[in-house]
Amino acid sequence: MGKIKATIAGGTGYTAGELIRILINHPEVEITNVISTTQVGDTISSVHRDLFGDCDLKFTDQVGEPDVLFLCLGHGISREFLSTNTISENCRIVDLGNDFRIESDFMNREFVYGLCEMNRESIKGCYSVANPGCFATSIELGILPLLDEKIVYDEIHVHAITGSTGAGKTPVETTHFSYRDNNISVYKSFKHQHLAEIAKVIRTLAGKDIRVNFVPMRGNFTRGIFASIYTRCALPAEEISAIYKEYYKSSPFVHVSDTPISLKEVVNTNKGLLHVTSYDGYLHITSVIDNLVKGASGQAVQNMNLMFGYDESAGLRLKSTTF
Repeated sequence: MGKIKATIAGGTGYTAGELIRILINHPEVEITNVISTTQVGDTISSVHRDLFGDCDLKFTDQVGEPDVLFLCLGHGISREFLSTNTISENCRIVDLGNDFRIESDFMNREFVYGLCEMNRESIKGCYSVANPGCFATSIELGILPLLDEKIVYDEIHVHAITGSTGAGKTPVETTHFSYRDNNISVYKSFKHQHLAEIAKVIRTLAGKDIRVNFVPMRGNFTRGIFASIYTRCALPAEEISAIYKEYYKSSPFVHVSDTPISLKEVVNTNKGLLHVTSYDGYLHITSVIDNLVKGASGQAVQNMNLMFGYDESAGLRLKSTTF
């Protein structure tokens, strides 16, 4: 089998830039088309300057005949794109938007929810994947073992802070440097769009609805998510930690630390790090990921690897920088 031919739609955003960076270093992939409706003919490195000298491709408006199609489009646009372009039924699709995370049936395709640590076997060999959201990924990784063991008895409380790249590339008031620098703020409290997919995961694993009280925050840094999660639990932290380590023992990227974790340990990697402790009847989990890698493009490539039968970590052993 030759290299996988990949097309990326929505090629000018942060997630597409990260995806291109990963794929041009993937041993089994050849990027053939990167689609942009506004910059056809421009070099990709003129937009993603970190790719200057590494990528000489130009933006196009053609899908081509890819083996895999990555949709890095704005939320709600993937359905329109698939409806207006001819895509072979043999082409595998990874959607990085939110179009298929809840309603998974579309145009004779069934999109598998692409949280690898939960649905690894279902993703293997499938043709359509809905990549999870970045906040959802960090929170779900933090609670999957509890849900799997059916040991969540009360509401789950989450405070999570994300870097500015999580808001996308188009500048708005809350992403401008003057607002974001030396500043932290709360937004979409208790109503963030990722709550719906988190609730679906909870129902699937726990067999019931469990309320998640989620307060998202904007951080004064570029990339990464730090999630602080707590819920009532009578079991000691040591026992819970053992459950977590057993659950993630086959994961190449999710690791449980015996010592407290920080965001810089995962930035520029596809890792998810977890730490578990307890206080007076409450279990406290901290979960950290890079929102552009494990929370988006890295996870998309991880899904692609599983879909095509390659090693799950292929192209994703990215070098971390501590400072």
